[in-house]
Amino acid sequence: MRNAMRIAALAAALACAGAFAQDYPSKPITFVVPFAAGSATDQLARSLGQGVTEATKQSVVVDNKPGASGFLAAQQVAKAPADGYTVLISTNTTHAANEHLFKSLPYDPVKDFAPVTLLGKGGQIMIVNPKVEAKSVAEFVALAKKNPGKLSFGSGSSSSRIAGELLQQMAGIQVLHVPYKSNPLAITDLLGGTIDMMITDTATGLPQVKGGKVRALGVTALKRSPLAPDIPTIDEAGVKGYEMGYWFAAYLPAKTPPAVVKRLHELLVAATKGGPAVKFYESTGVDAATSTPEELAKFQTAESQKWGRIVKAANITPE
Repeated sequence: MRNAMRIAALAAALACAGAFAQDYPSKPITFVVPFAAGSATDQLARSLGQGVTEATKQSVVVDNKPGASGFLAAQQVAKAPADGYTVLISTNTTHAANEHLFKSLPYDPVKDFAPVTLLGKGGQIMIVNPKVEAKSVAEFVALAKKNPGKLSFGSGSSSSRIAGELLQQMAGIQVLHVPYKSNPLAITDLLGGTIDMMITDTATGLPQVKGGKVRALGVTALKRSPLAPDIPTIDEAGVKGYEMGYWFAAYLPAKTPPAVVKRLHELLVAATKGGPAVKFYESTGVDAATSTPEELAKFQTAESQKWGRIVKAANITPE
């Protein structure tokens, strides 16, 4: 009798979950972003949100929660109801790098989330204030060696920070690190001359380069960006073997019904292939990249291991 009751209860629960998934989404969805408005993650989230809205007729609200290396945004989503209406649009900062940069996290990047899909992969660009005398990576390295600890670099994400730390480690230089809540905030101080250099995503940095407000010294990928083919790679500009990239992905709270995860996955993958998101990818040099939830989980594990090696190689002591 008890087994029959349990089976009946399970069947009823599954039926309810299936009906719920069929109706999803039936109200506005919130995309939580760990970085400030104007950041690459924010731009991507907004473009994808427009695509999801066009497909479902439900609005998508972007909620920017910058600061604390993504802790605030990750915690918010981890603690949200597992119903598919609170989505984390994040990067390797919250789900691969942070666990190696901090002694403890207020969230578990694996246990607290249900992976949905990869959303893109990109490279970064090294930029300096025009008043900095260096006009190339080699000249910047020489200037830094001549003035150890006197030049500064800003970062508003783990990707940005580790890119700068890795440059120091590989080039044998000392540059003062200045942390920010988000890369656009660091850009503002770079423009004002408060900091000398930063390595940031192309979506944030390249428009400033093309506007003549900052000077580009190199890109972090091993091949030049098609959006700026005249800018050399840092590898070819003198720091041999240097490479640093980043990625975007979507996550839901753990225990979100698989059918809801599947539906959101379908919506997001479709949004990367048409509409506003296409313009984002084309204008920023970010490569559109999607995956199944299972593939994202495996990718995240591999990336965490990779970022752990990078943090160790850069001699960064966890905070």
